[in-house]
Amino acid sequence: MKITFLGTGTSQGVPVIACGCNTCLSSDLHDKRLRTSLLLETEDTTLVIDAGPDFRQQMLREHVSKLDAIILTHEHKDHIAGLDDVRAFNYKSQDAIDIYSEERVQKVIKKEYSYVFSEYQYPGIPKMRLNPIPEHGFNINNLKIIPIRVFHYRLPVYGFRVGNFAYITDANYIPEESKEKLYGVKYLVINALRKEKHISHFSLREAMDFSREISPKKTFITHISHQMGLHSEVSKELPSEIMLAFDGLSLVCDE
Repeated sequence: MKITFLGTGTSQGVPVIACGCNTCLSSDLHDKRLRTSLLLETEDTTLVIDAGPDFRQQMLREHVSKLDAIILTHEHKDHIAGLDDVRAFNYKSQDAIDIYSEERVQKVIKKEYSYVFSEYQYPGIPKMRLNPIPEHGFNINNLKIIPIRVFHYRLPVYGFRVGNFAYITDANYIPEESKEKLYGVKYLVINALRKEKHISHFSLREAMDFSREISPKKTFITHISHQMGLHSEVSKELPSEIMLAFDGLSLVCDE
């Protein structure tokens, strides 16, 4: 299974000249982060986790011509605002795109994209087929997806495990029963917004401590804000088994 980081940033970390901070003004491409999203590919299956405002740009950059489904962690705009752009995949496949999310998130999608689900179907609108996320997991073609309940402050969101790979974003609390689903993973992606403590995201230290508890072969930090600092400088502070992910980074998860 091939994993590609489509985006590793947050709306708090999108480069803006007006901000004036060193990260936003950095010429290092590692510091140019689109909104957090992930691409998973096998020989016959292509999935995306979350489709934020940069979804179209990310699909074009990675030359994604086939998409089987989109899995959503939660309903915040930086994770669902790009769903309108599935229409290109609708056109190519002549079918609706499968969207997997929990019921609460589906309600938000139906509200935000009411024109998609209205009785009168305007020509050319995107086509979405909403699917629930069963607690015990579900299959998309050859991939078994195991949902992992985590918390974004008080908001319950989902992380996911696929084989020896696990992906958690927008979290600052992980219950013990969810940790049990993570033991044994070789590759872990975990969010860390900045070095300072935050109300709804792990800090870098908290993410590092969690990584040591789960003990994967490699941990990748994502959902990074400009407050984290420069990629080159923060990387020097990290142990070899933990690294800051960056947009376009790809890896193959061996068995």
